[in-house]
Amino acid sequence: MQDSIELNSIAEYMQRVGQQARQASAVLASASTLVKNNALSAIYTALQQSEKQILAANQMDMTQGRAQQLDDALLDRLELTPARFQAMLQGLNDVTSLLDPIGEITDLAYRPSGIQVGKMRVPLGVVGMIYESRPNVTLEAASLALKSSNAIILRGGSEAINSNQAIANAIQHGLKVAGLPETCVQVINTTDRAAVGQLITMPEYVDVIVPRGGKSLIERVSQDATIPVIKHLDGNCHIFVEAQADLQKALPIVLNAKTHRYGVCNAMESLLVDEKIAETFLPRIAELLAEKQVELRGCRQTQAILGSLVKAASEEDWYEEYLGPILAIKVMSGIEEAIVHINKYGSHHTDAIITENYSLSRQFLTRVDSSSVVINASTRFADGFEYGLGAEIGISTDKIHARGPVGLEGLTSQKWIVLGDGQIRH
Repeated sequence: MQDSIELNSIAEYMQRVGQQARQASAVLASASTLVKNNALSAIYTALQQSEKQILAANQMDMTQGRAQQLDDALLDRLELTPARFQAMLQGLNDVTSLLDPIGEITDLAYRPSGIQVGKMRVPLGVVGMIYESRPNVTLEAASLALKSSNAIILRGGSEAINSNQAIANAIQHGLKVAGLPETCVQVINTTDRAAVGQLITMPEYVDVIVPRGGKSLIERVSQDATIPVIKHLDGNCHIFVEAQADLQKALPIVLNAKTHRYGVCNAMESLLVDEKIAETFLPRIAELLAEKQVELRGCRQTQAILGSLVKAASEEDWYEEYLGPILAIKVMSGIEEAIVHINKYGSHHTDAIITENYSLSRQFLTRVDSSSVVINASTRFADGFEYGLGAEIGISTDKIHARGPVGLEGLTSQKWIVLGDGQIRH
C-alpha cells in the first residue's frame, strides 16, 4: 500500500499519487506481455492467499453499511460472497489469457512514395477511476489496466473502504513479486471527497477518468472534470416483446432480465409488450413477477388487463432506473412505437427485442440507438465478462472512443506509424 496520508493536504497527497502513476505508466508502456501476465498471475496467488482477510474486511463494510441504513441495492453491490470472490478470480484469469492489444499494428499499406503507413495500438497512459460499492471493480479495473499497460488510480466509495484496501494489498504484493512498481495500481486511502475533485482535475498526470456509480456521482464528474470521461449515466434498459415472439422464450428472458439482480445497470427497468399479445402475455409474466414480489407500474392498457396487480405509471416511470423490484410496463401498437419509445425514454445502455420475425429483429438492431442491442436474450448479458472481454472497467453510452462494455481495447488508443527507407517528399 502507499504510505498513510501524512502530507499537509489532500491536494499534495493527490499530486504525489499522480506523479507516481505517471512514472509507473512509463514502465508499463515498455513491459512485455510475459511480464504483465506474470504480474497478473502473482496477483491471483496473492488474492487466493488473502481470501479470508478480504472477506472479513468486506463483512466489516457490510456491518457498517447496515448500521448506516444503506439501501438493499447498495448492500447487494457491496457484498463479497465466497462465490463472488471466486468469480473475481475467474475474471482475473480470463484477462490474463486475453491477447495483449499493445503494439498491434494494423492497416499497414504502401504509399506511392514507397513509405508504409499503418496504426499501432498504444496505452492511454494513466486511468483515474471513481466508483461506488462494488469491491470486485477494484480487481477488474486493475487487471484490465495492467494488461493494457496503463497505470491506474482507484478511488472507491467510503462504504467499501475496508474491502478495497484489502484487495489493494494483495494486488500490490503481486506487483512487487513480479518486479513491477507497486504504484502501477494505487487505491486512494482517504474517503475525503476532496480527493475526487483533485483526481478529475489533474490532466498533467491523468489521461482519462472512468466514473462508475450513481447518477449524481457521474453527473458531478462529467461537469467538473478537466480530463476526458468514459461514462454512462444510468441504465434504463427495455425489453420489447413483439407480436411474433415465442412466449416460451419470452417469459424466462423477461424474468431473468428483471429479477436476476436488481441493483445493476443492465437489469430491465421497462417492459414493452405488443398489443396483439398483451392479453395473453401480461397475466403470465405478472404471475411470475408477483412470486418475486416485483411492484408493477403500468399504462392504462396494462391496468385494464392486470387490474389490481398493477399501479398506474406516471410519465417519470418511463425514464426511471429503479435498481430495485419495480417494473414499468407499457403496451405498444407495434415495433415502430416501441423503437420511438426506447430512443426517447431509454438511457442508450441495453435494449432487447423478443421476436421470431427476422426482418423486424434486423430493423430493431439498426434503429435502436443503444450501446448494446439484443435479440431474444436477457439484457443481463451486457457485461464485459459475458462479452468475452475478461472483465470491464465500465460501460460507455457515449459515441466517442469507446461504446458499450469497456475492456482492453477501450483502454487503448492508436498512433500512426510510418516505415521508410530513405524516402523524401518531393
